[in-house]
Amino acid sequence: MPAIIASQAIDIQPSWKTEFSQCVSSIDELLACLQLKPGQLATSHQAARDFPLRVPRPFIERMEVGNPNDPLLAQVLPVLQETQPAVGFSSDPLEETRHNPVPGIVHKYGNRLLLIVSPSCAINCRYCFRRHFPYQENRQNKEQWQQALLYIGKSKEINEVIFSGGDPLAANDSFLGWLAEQIANIPHIKRLRIHSRLPVVIPSRIDESFLSWATATRLVPIMVLHINHGNEINPSVADMVQKLSAKGMLVLNQTVLLKGVNDSSEVLAQLSESLYDIGVTPYYLHLLDPVAGASHFDISQQRALQIYAQLQGELPGFLVPKLVREIPGEKSKTLMAKKKI
Repeated sequence: MPAIIASQAIDIQPSWKTEFSQCVSSIDELLACLQLKPGQLATSHQAARDFPLRVPRPFIERMEVGNPNDPLLAQVLPVLQETQPAVGFSSDPLEETRHNPVPGIVHKYGNRLLLIVSPSCAINCRYCFRRHFPYQENRQNKEQWQQALLYIGKSKEINEVIFSGGDPLAANDSFLGWLAEQIANIPHIKRLRIHSRLPVVIPSRIDESFLSWATATRLVPIMVLHINHGNEINPSVADMVQKLSAKGMLVLNQTVLLKGVNDSSEVLAQLSESLYDIGVTPYYLHLLDPVAGASHFDISQQRALQIYAQLQGELPGFLVPKLVREIPGEKSKTLMAKKKI
């Protein structure tokens, strides 16, 4: 009997919290998982101290063993270039601290605002524009969130709230459900948008508990995923999207244009096709936000426009994401090119 119980325990899939807690946080361990030697890459332990390495094992499993140029590895590996200053790159490239009226809120756009629901992420992407964000100043308990809810209630022009972070889905479902319910009690809010990379890197995050609270209120729920390369999509990700779609949730994707990861029309076209195949609509293709530590991912605006023009020639219009740049002070994303039908 004990042997049978042990066998059954092995077959049980780990919860998302277990996978979250078991993320790889060491350069040496990450390279060992991929059978790579430190000398093959310009890694930097200093960069990892400045912005810790964090990679979920389900995401590592999608990387190519033995390939130092793997596009998924490039997104998470701390490298020497991160420690070198670059002109035009800063700790607050979008000037979000100017749009932080009360703790927990970033209000840059007129009719919608972001709630910094969680300071944590399942994965620390090296190009993250909030890698220097003052999360400690925006930590909230339920009592403190009342100030943010009061702000939303008084701002009649707002009709959409966006859960952001960090990664909002790093928070517990009980808290997220409570917060969604409080927002739903504000009459002028119509939609709840959730921006998260966690369901991509740990697909088990989309479980019954999440689906229950996300669809429990009158608010229209929208999930915006963050996938940069077609290799990030596997059967587990496809199943995760199917769970969202089965509950009637619109599922969109935003991508960041990254040198050495997806800076070609062929890679981006394949990504859009793969997204559509699993039921996700390509939404935004972002030019890199100039955050300190990420200059090695940057490509020129001219090159981005060239890639985009090529992409438009390879895809039907409904599969072409909008090419945008975020400019501090603007009331919306700035379109960099018109989409062709």
